[in-house]
Amino acid sequence: MVAFGGGTGLASLLRGLKHFVALRGQPLRLPLADLAAVVTVTDDGGSSGRLRRGYHVLPPGDIRNCLVALSADEALLGRLFQYRFPRGPGLGGHSFGNLFLTALTGVTGDFAEAVRLSSEVLAIRGRIFPATTEPVRLEARLSSGRVVRGETRISRSVEPIRSLRLRPRHVRPLPETLRAIERADLILIGPGSLYTSVIASLLVDGVADAIRRSAALRIYISNLMTQPGETTGYSGSDHLRALLDHFGPGLVDWVVLNGRAPSPRLARRYRARDSVPVRPDADRIESMGCRCLVADLLEEGELLRHDPRRLAGLLVRRFVAR
Repeated sequence: MVAFGGGTGLASLLRGLKHFVALRGQPLRLPLADLAAVVTVTDDGGSSGRLRRGYHVLPPGDIRNCLVALSADEALLGRLFQYRFPRGPGLGGHSFGNLFLTALTGVTGDFAEAVRLSSEVLAIRGRIFPATTEPVRLEARLSSGRVVRGETRISRSVEPIRSLRLRPRHVRPLPETLRAIERADLILIGPGSLYTSVIASLLVDGVADAIRRSAALRIYISNLMTQPGETTGYSGSDHLRALLDHFGPGLVDWVVLNGRAPSPRLARRYRARDSVPVRPDADRIESMGCRCLVADLLEEGELLRHDPRRLAGLLVRRFVAR
């Protein structure tokens, strides 16, 4: 299984899937022999942005979240990697995991190797690859024709996004990513911010073409809620349309959407931020040539998230254990 994306969406998915991954060197009693995650590296805000500008490294934040999600010990080492230093001069606002990855990149001279070694420290179930090891930024063309550069500025824009591309335009994926796609039985796209996480992770040269050529079943997992500016008013089919507009037909076989409404309390809170549930317009999705699966995938706390075990269990039962 190969999963693409970034942010909290991909981390939630991985947190559920790791319970179905066989440990290396042990007999295969679980449905998944291997799990690979390909994580976007375009973040330019917060701790990641500061480290990127100050030390000329790739942004470590999304990678860190995915490492912790797949780690064997989220209770101690995971908490350590997620520990964020209190606000103030120097270390204020940085997470330990971001600093660890930055330091290890300095020691090895190779960000991908730093990710691999961090994976060993955390004893993760699966493998994690940065989408590319070349420094890259996002550039969006908005509906007015205005061009906005940088993930943070794009995600804050209130104007609809027409198209997205990388700067520089052509960057290479890791060879391991292409091999994982070629060998995959199942390819998962999302969940995560549609443009700045999901589409961004697929813009690297050769990746979308490799997914289209793959014999794997290809599944897009839609977000639960619309994102102000980025996907205001988007239904499930609008999310799919954005993917097809960027990469053409043949990228997705199935779309998985949440069908349960959030509680009135959280719905009001999100509505105040101009965010509403993504409408699961299954008929429209199927008219676009994709099959659709709608299920209860919601986990409610202070925020709305995909329930990791419920989502992973649905994917394994429906698409793996057949």
